Amino acid sequence: MNVKPSPQSQPRKLRVGVSIFVRKGEQSVWENGIYQNCIFLVMLLMRSPLVEATYLVAGGGDGRPEDARNFLADSPVPLIDMDAAANTLDVMIEMSAQLAREWVVAFRERGGKIVSMRVGNDYVIDIERMIFDQPHGLLVTSAPYHEVWTLPEYENTCVPYYASTARCPVRMMPHLWSPVVLEREVAHLPDGLSFGYRPCRRRWRAGIFEPNICMVKTSFIPLLTCEAAHRADPDMLEHVWAYNTFHMKEHVSFNGFARSLDIVKHGLSSFEGRFPLCRVVAEQVDVVVSHHWENAQNYVYYEALYGGYPLVHNSHLIGECGYRYHDFDCEEGGRALQRAYAEHDTHLDAYRRTANDFLHGLHPENEDNVRIYSDALAALYDRD
Repeated sequence: MNVKPSPQSQPRKLRVGVSIFVRKGEQSVWENGIYQNCIFLVMLLMRSPLVEATYLVAGGGDGRPEDARNFLADSPVPLIDMDAAANTLDVMIEMSAQLAREWVVAFRERGGKIVSMRVGNDYVIDIERMIFDQPHGLLVTSAPYHEVWTLPEYENTCVPYYASTARCPVRMMPHLWSPVVLEREVAHLPDGLSFGYRPCRRRWRAGIFEPNICMVKTSFIPLLTCEAAHRADPDMLEHVWAYNTFHMKEHVSFNGFARSLDIVKHGLSSFEGRFPLCRVVAEQVDVVVSHHWENAQNYVYYEALYGGYPLVHNSHLIGECGYRYHDFDCEEGGRALQRAYAEHDTHLDAYRRTANDFLHGLHPENEDNVRIYSDALAALYDRD
């Protein structure tokens, strides 16, 4: 490693790693959004004029780099282990795999810079797991980070939480997305299926994709949104597919909630497992209905917009895209769904232009994004 640089200076162009959780056995980039986040971040770092080399770093699980051959077959950068990272990198960005405090301390002593990139609503996740005695997630380890980076969607809930628990500066960074992972999945669709909105269906099939593993993204408001639209116009919806709900079907409270809905009583609803969005919208879905609570930037939104699908949502961070309702107002959500049904086919070209302009601003190779992340790397060397 290099001698620890003095403030205002970098040792040279930087070698930067991004940690990613690797375990033995089958693993998929579609299991959660953070794996894609890692890929998009290294794509950006490869474009930074401050960066000489970029790596993914296998950590957190019981897997080794060789276990990730299929999982990360299309990674644009090499995958190295923690030992190699300790002896190779100038900057380590903790992302998918949490770093042991001892590793962080030793890396800093060698002159390395440590950033924790937080892309989940850790405040809510942590309190849920403590209150309801669930397995722990990200732990407060007192690791001596130089900075925490996070996303605008967590400004309200997490920025003060990170500043207090990590005891270091917190910097908000742009959310990143590219269609590259989506397009690779689309290329493997069965013959006869294609990704992209198809107009002129008389009745719409709604898809709900919230993961239902934390309060911030659940299916309840989307189901009630579809319910409100169905009550107003019983001829509008052909089916409502609620994905990521299979594990809740036998839960007494959820079962009672679902059975109270007309969309269930009338045989319009199915409760399914987890699948990549592009696989099911190609065959079963015309409109994506979503909801978040302090989690306003989601890859599901971006994938739906990229495909031209009408997106009914309550996000304040996706510009003029989609058909918005506010907060937890499922009745307004029903009206937004009705508006989408009435307008989408007529305004499809304008909808696609608005979506594409917005998605361009998220791209890892967008010059503004590269500049912001490069400036943040440079700032690590502006302090002791």
